[in-house]
Amino acid sequence: MSVYNKLNAARMALQGREVKKSGFNSFSKYNYMELSDFLPVVQDIFNELGLCGVVSFGTDLARLTIVDVDDNSQIIITSPMSTAALKGCHEIQNLGAVQTYLRRYLWVAALEIVEHDALDSGPPVSKKPPAKDGVESFRDDPKGDAFRDLQPEIQSFLRNAANQITACMPDVSQALDIIEMATEEWPDEDPSELKKGIWHLLDSGTRTKIKNW
Repeated sequence: MSVYNKLNAARMALQGREVKKSGFNSFSKYNYMELSDFLPVVQDIFNELGLCGVVSFGTDLARLTIVDVDDNSQIIITSPMSTAALKGCHEIQNLGAVQTYLRRYLWVAALEIVEHDALDSGPPVSKKPPAKDGVESFRDDPKGDAFRDLQPEIQSFLRNAANQITACMPDVSQALDIIEMATEEWPDEDPSELKKGIWHLLDSGTRTKIKNW
């Protein structure tokens, strides 16, 4: 069986597995599969078929090399490298965010995972969605209780996220993307609590711009 036959068999096997969608985009209201949802299942299938996937990052391209461990034949999936506009974060945090997203996109492409089409199903850019679509779920922590209950490392990360949200204003769409990215960085934490923590850190002017968008 060639590496192409094995990869196709892996795709078919994945379709037969029940994979949860733990990710949720609170702005466009859809669920999606995070890397941690499907990668363990994929690795199990690859092991059964004799495949190995290796992700690598270069200056211009990110690569997922799928190797047939029996004959060393390969399939390479590529994606252009990108950057994360997280101005309040350290460079290594920005790099980590980029690599996490690219890993997910490479595996999604390789396994032909069909997901929600955010471009086609999202609201027209000329119309403003109701403010509650982006903020209702995390603007109810006036005393900052949710933030104080978080670990110091997470508090520091959320401060950086809040700083970059302030810096990107008045681009509210980017601000909401930053909020989603921040919650994905801590998959073991309750996303609603992380969002409350970020909301608590934002100044009143920034909150008003988001609520009125």
